[in-house]
Amino acid sequence: MLRSFDDFLLHNLLFLLATIALGCATTQYTGRPTTAAGPPSPAVIVENAQEQSDAINRPTSNPYTGDLSIFEDPKRDEKLQPNRIMDILGVKEGSSVADIGAGSGWFTVRAAWRVGNAGFVYSVDINRDYLDYIEKRAKRENLANIRTILGKEDDPLLPEKSVDAVLLLKTYHEIAQPIRLLKRTRVAMRAGALLGIIDRNGKGDDHGLNKEVVIKEAERAGFALVNQYDFVKPDNVDYFLVFRALP
Repeated sequence: MLRSFDDFLLHNLLFLLATIALGCATTQYTGRPTTAAGPPSPAVIVENAQEQSDAINRPTSNPYTGDLSIFEDPKRDEKLQPNRIMDILGVKEGSSVADIGAGSGWFTVRAAWRVGNAGFVYSVDINRDYLDYIEKRAKRENLANIRTILGKEDDPLLPEKSVDAVLLLKTYHEIAQPIRLLKRTRVAMRAGALLGIIDRNGKGDDHGLNKEVVIKEAERAGFALVNQYDFVKPDNVDYFLVFRALP
């Protein structure tokens, strides 16, 4: 009888120990910290909301993808007057300039001649083939002061506080999200830098955009209009707008 009672106690003790051990193992496994993502931080929420408020929904033109020789018409210098454009934007020897939507590099090389070896020209485009063309052209013309950048549709990827002048030449009507692009361009501009936009009046999808629309969008991006000109192809269709970044 005593042996049976001792066996009974031993059996229950072993069962209790096994139950405790199993419970500890289960608790340890199921109690691991989870990696479930928590709610987004307030900063992320604000940033996302700002991105949405900057979004533009209007017609745009498809970027040109044809033969780049079309931009090298000798009459283009006479019509667009690049030296006068650079005078207005304050481009001089030693300046750092951004040509956004550079295409064939028509303005890029002219700016490179102006700024000299002490300056730089950032040639920005979203088309890698165009940048390859510009790099070959720069090498052929011994222009070591040109830096090509493969930008994004809403970001030119320019270094912060790197430029004294920016030009968007016949490019604005192709930009799907101009406010986002201009805001990021603004970050790259040094104090006192000017932004020039040359385009033609239009509806957006006809390779032009009315200047009133451009002015409003630039203002939303933090720029103030300081002057406007009509000497580029003076036909009341083309315009040249000059902006300064607001503090």
